Amino acid sequence: MNTKFHLAFKVRDIESTIRFYHTILGCELGRQTESWVDFNLFGHQLSAHVSDRIPDLDYCGKVEDLKVPIPHFGCIVNKTVFNDIKDRLEKHDIEFIFKPQKRYQNKKGEQQTLFILDYSNNPLEFKSFEKNDDIFN
Repeated sequence: MNTKFHLAFKVRDIESTIRFYHTILGCELGRQTESWVDFNLFGHQLSAHVSDRIPDLDYCGKVEDLKVPIPHFGCIVNKTVFNDIKDRLEKHDIEFIFKPQKRYQNKKGEQQTLFILDYSNNPLEFKSFEKNDDIFN
C-alpha cells in the first residue's frame, strides 16, 4: 500500500517556515498563499498555516530517560537520509532538543533519533531504525 499522510499545523509566519522546511530540510515547496504553504516531507504533505496562537510545548512524553514534547511529528527515514538531515541541521546551526543519538541499543527497536524545533516552536523527530521490522514491533 502506498499511502501518504497530510498534516496541517500552525506556524508564526510563511518566510521563516519556508526557510526551515525548504532551505534547511530540503523539502520541496508546494502551493502557497500569504496565510499557508505546503511542503513535500519525504512524500507526505505538510500544510503550514499562519497563526498567532502557537501552543506551548508540553514535555509530557517519557521514553527511556528522556522527556519528549507531545505532540510532535517527523519521519522515519533510512540511515543515509537521517545523516543528511543531521548534517543539514548542523550546517545551519539548528539547536537540537535531543542531539542525534542511538536509543534502545542492542534491543528490539534500536534506532537513531533526533529532536528539533522549527522556527515556530513545533517539535519534530526524525528516526532511522536499525531493522525496519522493529518499527511496529
